[in-house]
Amino acid sequence: MVYLWSKLALLALITRISAAPISIPLGKTGQSLTINDNGELSIAGRTINIAEIIRTETSCSSSSHRGGHHRGGGKNSTSTANGPKAVYFITNAANNSIVALKVNDDGTLSNGSMTSTGGVGLSGLDATGGPAAPDSLFSQGSIKVAGNNLVAVNPGSNTISMFSIDPNDATRLTMVGKPANSLGEFPISVTLSTKLNQACVANSGAKAGVACFSMSATEGLTPLDTSLRAFNINQTTPPVGPTNTVSQVFFNSDSTALLTTVKGDPTVNNTGFLSIFPVANGKVSTQDIRSSPAGTAVLFGTALLPNTNNIFVTDASFGSATLAISNNGIASVAAQTKIADQAATCWAAFSDVTNSAFVTDVAVNHLVEVDTTSGALIKETNLTNGNPGMIDLVSAGNFIYALSPGNATTKATVTVFDVSGGQGSARQIQNFIVEGVPDSAQGMAFV
Repeated sequence: MVYLWSKLALLALITRISAAPISIPLGKTGQSLTINDNGELSIAGRTINIAEIIRTETSCSSSSHRGGHHRGGGKNSTSTANGPKAVYFITNAANNSIVALKVNDDGTLSNGSMTSTGGVGLSGLDATGGPAAPDSLFSQGSIKVAGNNLVAVNPGSNTISMFSIDPNDATRLTMVGKPANSLGEFPISVTLSTKLNQACVANSGAKAGVACFSMSATEGLTPLDTSLRAFNINQTTPPVGPTNTVSQVFFNSDSTALLTTVKGDPTVNNTGFLSIFPVANGKVSTQDIRSSPAGTAVLFGTALLPNTNNIFVTDASFGSATLAISNNGIASVAAQTKIADQAATCWAAFSDVTNSAFVTDVAVNHLVEVDTTSGALIKETNLTNGNPGMIDLVSAGNFIYALSPGNATTKATVTVFDVSGGQGSARQIQNFIVEGVPDSAQGMAFV
């Protein structure tokens, strides 16, 4: 398009120099295209300012390359297509809010916005009965983005909220509709499907299970269910964790199944499981298939693997594993990674740039890179930035963004890693301090 207008601009320039209009017959149409001596183009009584169009086209072409990192197969590295970029997480405070940080052209972060979800945050309880921060939801995926839609959980009000993202300013969010009842208690994880135009939420309290909603750009979230797809884990609201709680809900890459990881409790011989609800004719089944892969106990965060039905999953009891899903929906361990110095390896992301997975630990300040095929530990990046550890993370092109909620003495941060050099190249390029955010902060999403 720029090429075409450049040719017309050249003709306009020639016309100005010659101080005479140029008329070009348009074949059998009987019409002519005229370029006037002032450089304007006229056809069928309409006049077009070529110079203005050239400026517009050039501007759009230039901005479209800002931060443009292509996403490969699968749905792990969030697309970084044209337009402004941001990362998002929730405060999970009493007045729950979404923190949006601007992503600069070089992948680093700068201040953005804080937007109320219209709901209430709430932390789970630890073994002493106190708030479980910084692992306040015992989950991955408390906030998710698909296209220009964003959905976040409100654990304290048993609701989820939907927002539209301004295409010209990714830190500007507008609530769509009202917060929707999650149909359960203590919602902790959401997943979005653009194919189905649906959002599904996992609850982890006394009423635990999964419910799904349609997404409308004008009406927001509308329930597709009248009751939960229940998980009978015998929890309270808020739940006592991290064991024996729901971890993450997610669609597979083609939205033909809705999966959920549920943690067991090895101390009481309670086995965790992977739940799979098939999707048929655009509807998520109410009957699931459950399996407990041998050698796993505390299934937590996941990442889809490209060009395969396999999924990558963390297990806080030892590290991580790659699970193969059979045609009948049964999961088995295809590869396993034991991380020697881990304390609570719980969150995962897959990078299409490195073709490997990355995991974080809330109690150990390191980023661990794993080969998802063999289970080999590629690199352990130990950090000296003062963070106590990291939780939810997201892969976005050449970068990894990981949230550290902090604690009573350390502020919340988002650590940025550059992985553009391929496997084994991860290096910290920024540790961005987020002011005014409590240690209950959760989630990490990118647009």
